Amino acid sequence: MSYYVSEDLKDKKGDIILDGNCCVESLPDRDGKKCLFLVKCVEKSYEISASDKKKKQEWIQDVQTVVNLRKMGVSSPHRDAQQKRKALRQKLQAEQEEMERKMKELQTSNEMKQLELEQVRMQLKEAAARAALEEKKRHDTHIELQDHFREELEREQMIRQEMEEKVAQKSSELEQYLKRVRELEEMYHRLQEALDDEKQARLEEEKARLLQTRLLEAEATKRAMLENLHREQEMMIKMTEAEKKELETMQELKEKALQEAMQQLEQLEKERIAALEQYEHIKCNLEMATSKTRSWKDKVAQHEGLIRLIQPGSKNPGLITNWGPASFTQGELQEREKNWQEKKNATSLE
Repeated sequence: MSYYVSEDLKDKKGDIILDGNCCVESLPDRDGKKCLFLVKCVEKSYEISASDKKKKQEWIQDVQTVVNLRKMGVSSPHRDAQQKRKALRQKLQAEQEEMERKMKELQTSNEMKQLELEQVRMQLKEAAARAALEEKKRHDTHIELQDHFREELEREQMIRQEMEEKVAQKSSELEQYLKRVRELEEMYHRLQEALDDEKQARLEEEKARLLQTRLLEAEATKRAMLENLHREQEMMIKMTEAEKKELETMQELKEKALQEAMQQLEQLEKERIAALEQYEHIKCNLEMATSKTRSWKDKVAQHEGLIRLIQPGSKNPGLITNWGPASFTQGELQEREKNWQEKKNATSLE
């Protein structure tokens, strides 16, 4: 543990080395100092004051946990977390270097296009110079060949016009290429946002499914209790008239319990309906995020595959029971059907 001169954590004052020989003790309040505890090490002891009793208890538990881990020869969870963060930073740095390498390749390609354009311009200048020289020579020749020289000049002018058109076309292609690179970069950022939205929607869906599973289990328990009470009432009705007066009081108590169970069952039904609505809302969000991701993935695929998409993992399809959508697997559903059949057979035997 490191401690500093002030709370801004800029000037480090020293370190407390925790090992298997250390221990931590709680101290009573004294001299106006509250929430004190003591960390004893081999060479030195440290008296520390926490902000409140809760923080004091948390510090004592955390220090004792680290000491116990050091006694067992296990590394600190903080160090493991630090190593994981370091590995994550290295991974992100490698991805950043890969993106920089791709951008350098695009820049090199752009420079090559500019060199080609410059060569075409030089060729155009050379062709213009040759045309001017040939034109001068044609004017110096005999008058009878003047028509022939005029045709040659027109042909050279057509060649020059074609070269200028090619230069303009190359410039337009270069501008379109740079525009497409910018569009791809913008698509990549939007796709990353869509993937984050989809991941968050999947987490919310998983929470809703767990809540719905708990509600279904509670509802099944209440239903079983309700069926038991109903069977007990039927047995009481079949009893003799001599025992009827004696059991009327008990029957009233059972009816009250039955009413309370019915109220609890209705409450559970309302909670299940609310959980189902929440599940449907989360499912719609997930479908929207998936559609958004798929649309961006199609757009990126149309631009020569410059970005490789990260596909989300597939999920097992949820089953639909008579209580509504649930995240049961096929094995869990078969086990529930087996238990229900056993309860039904036991009831018929009674």
